[in-house]
Order: sequence, then structure tokens, then C-alpha cells
Amino acid sequence: MTLFTRVKVRSLAPLIAFFALLLGALGAPIVYAASGSFIGQFSKIDTIASTIPSNGDLNPYGVAVVPNSVGKLVRGDILVSNFNAKSNLQGTGTTLVQISPSGQQQLFAQIPNLQSTSCPGGVGLTAALVVLSRGWVIVGSLPTSDGTSATAKAGCLIVLNSQGNVVETFAGGLINGPWGATALDQGSTATVFVTNVLNGTVAASPRVVNAGTVIRMTLNVPFQGYGVPTRTFTAIVGAGFAERTDPAALVVGPLGLGLSSNGTLYVADSVNNRIAAIPNALTRQIPSLAGTTVTVNGAINDPLGLTIAPNGDILSANGGDGFIVETTPAGTQIDKKLVDSAGNPPGAGNLFGLVVAVGGTGVYFVDDGDNTLKLLH
Repeated sequence: MTLFTRVKVRSLAPLIAFFALLLGALGAPIVYAASGSFIGQFSKIDTIASTIPSNGDLNPYGVAVVPNSVGKLVRGDILVSNFNAKSNLQGTGTTLVQISPSGQQQLFAQIPNLQSTSCPGGVGLTAALVVLSRGWVIVGSLPTSDGTSATAKAGCLIVLNSQGNVVETFAGGLINGPWGATALDQGSTATVFVTNVLNGTVAASPRVVNAGTVIRMTLNVPFQGYGVPTRTFTAIVGAGFAERTDPAALVVGPLGLGLSSNGTLYVADSVNNRIAAIPNALTRQIPSLAGTTVTVNGAINDPLGLTIAPNGDILSANGGDGFIVETTPAGTQIDKKLVDSAGNPPGAGNLFGLVVAVGGTGVYFVDDGDNTLKLLH
């Protein structure tokens, strides 16, 4: 691998970014050793806890850090959603576990069967998971009856209170296979972004269809005990993302989302092995067509989970190997960390959701290989 050092001269930054994107498009390695990287300060990996609850659910997908202590939720704890039931069938998991930074695990919620009118197909919890400051939890469901894409249904977004009880669902319309999510939490209101991966996917199986969407939902958010979140507006901010069925992953399509401080929404585009950007995601009225490519190939290898580091860089988890990759908003892949080497090839299929710990002290990530939550710090 060729190593470069990031040049600090401001006038050279656009040129460096250009060549980085060019090398990435050619499939060349473009990871640089950079003192300014966020993950560069971390070298230790600890297993925090098992993500398997008492009912045996498997395959942890979504990860979210609790921002405030409300009800059963404790600030700094981590919620993890399970996609598979004990049978290991995909799209059948029904549990959210709550894990403290010290490793104490407890069941936050086991979601019961939902009526088809409120959640088409039932419950199969995905990586679409956010926790709001007022104690509301929103998690996506992309359910199957037998673990295959042939039986996948549109699902819904499930809203739980701080006690882990389902209080409502958002379904129908633009919600069709919610796969990943992020949110801008402003207390009394929240803007939630969700990827959808079932827009024509099952009918076209196994072909790729460019119909994946990213939607923006505006919510009114009351305090606990004073009503439930209500949806006031829903719009498509991104369309035309590649998606397809897959026997190993059920569906491959846009998953991880991260919102930058300037309103740019970053999307992990798994099919095309790239990170895409949707500018002005909070206000745009016209959908961005598959977003703008930020970086492609290089150290990126089937990006799944995605989050924004405190320095504004993009952190993505590779589904194809065990690396977390850090990319600048300009598209330069400045660092990578091998956080999982189990399996053959090493780390393949193990990484999914990831999130920055409170205070920026590390990065939590789930390991599907051994059903655990781990911390890079």
C-alpha cells in the first residue's frame, strides 16, 4: 500500500482530494496515515457484552447511544437491535437489548406481534435505530416469515417509550423496508432520516434495481407521559439508490446514514461500494438522484454501518472485511482500523452498526460473528 501524508497547506487540499477520488475510482488503495484522524488515537478493542437476550435472538444490527436518562434508559448506555430470532432466520428478530458501558446487559424491549395494518409483515428489527433525548426509541422493521427475501414485507418504523413499550408505528406511503436511520434531535421536534430497500427489490430478485430511497420525516416530540411523537411531514431526499436481494444478507442496499453539522447527509451505498452525500438534506425539496459520490473503493469494502466522528469525518464499517474506515468530507480515506479478524476471509460479514461513544472516547460496534458489542478505544 502506498502511504502519503496529508499536506497541511490549505491550497493543496482540493488537489489531494481529487487524486484520492481518482485512485478510488480505479480501485487503488487510498488510505493515508494521518495524524488528524479520529480513529487514529485508538488501538484497543474490548468486548463489552453479549447481545443475545434470554429468548436467543441473534444477529445484532442497529446500535444507538442513549443521550439522556429517561425511564429505563440511562445516558451513555447502548441499545442494540437484533435482526434474527433464535432460529437464525433473518427478518424475525424482535428484541432490543440495553448494555451499559461496564458490560451489564438487560432486555429493553421484546416487541410482540403487530397487526398487519400497523406493520405489514410483522417484526424483524433492522439497523434503523435512533434514541431521542426525550426517551423515545424508533426502530425499523423489515420482516420475513421464513428468513428469505421472497417473503419480505414492507414493515414499518416502531416507536417505543422509555419503558420499552410500543406506543405507535409509522407505516405505508414512503416507508418500504426501513433499513438504516439517523436523526437530528432538537428536543420538541426531530428530523429522522430512513433508508428504504424494498422498492421493487423482491419483484426483480436477484437483479439490481435503482429504486432505493432515503426519506426525511419531521416529528413533533412530547415529553414522556404527554402524548406520543407525531409525524408532521415526510419527503424523499434521496432516490435511485442501487438495491438487490441477497441470500446471505437478505437485502443489500443503502444502509448507514450520518448527518453532518452543515446538513449534508452521508449514505453507505453497499451495492456500489461507495459513500454518497445528499447536500442540504434538512431543507431540500427535490430528491438527490443516488447522491454525490464522496469516496469509492480503496479501503471501502461493502460499507454498512456509518456514523459521523466528532471531527466531522465519516466512519463506515465494512461488511466485506473487518475494517472501520475514516473518510474526510472531501473524500480522502485518511485511516482504517482492523477491528475484527475472525472468519475466512478475516472479518467478512461480522461488522454492521457503529456509533461514537459519549465524549468521543471510542467507537462502539456490533460483531455479528460472535453476537457481541465491542468498543474500539
